[in-house]
Amino acid sequence: MAGLGYDLVEVERSAGGLLRVTIDLPWTPPTSEAVAAGVPEPFVTVEDCEKVTRQLQFALEVDAVDYKRLEVSSPGIDRPLRNEQDFERFVGAVIDITLKAPMGAAAAGQVSATRKKFRGTLERAESGLGWQVVWSDEPKAKPGQKVSKKRAPAPLHALGFVLDELRDARLAPIVDFKGRKAKTQPGFSDIDDGTSVPD
Repeated sequence: MAGLGYDLVEVERSAGGLLRVTIDLPWTPPTSEAVAAGVPEPFVTVEDCEKVTRQLQFALEVDAVDYKRLEVSSPGIDRPLRNEQDFERFVGAVIDITLKAPMGAAAAGQVSATRKKFRGTLERAESGLGWQVVWSDEPKAKPGQKVSKKRAPAPLHALGFVLDELRDARLAPIVDFKGRKAKTQPGFSDIDDGTSVPD
């Protein structure tokens, strides 16, 4: 993939001979000028998926890989986070993580000691080593519901972790119909040909 100018995010084999390949554009931290100008992050297009599909079909035929159907797509709204660069890229985004083992006594007082799944905002750990998710257990207000301004906000919780402790990490599939805001994960939609590309 790197030779074509793309990063390989994930490869999945599904029932019925489906080979699903997920690609993304290589990421570099935005410059302060790009941030100030509000330049959006580039994203994978249908043309990118078609280009990779043609190249992969040729390579898979040469290597005699058995598959019935090939699907190349962008990562979508629940993009997996695999390495340090992915975590650096999505600081400030809401993510879902699953730990390999429950936090045990380390989480006592904050959450159940047997809990493995967490959703929160991704941040660098305060120590500078590793990462953390920050969340509040305050329930979301229902549409039209009045919330008292006198009510104290629920406390924030933070869970620190390193990548070796994770079984899975993904962007939380949250759809915001009010439009994009600065420093949020991009929205995605499905196109008739089965590929998922950013809006």
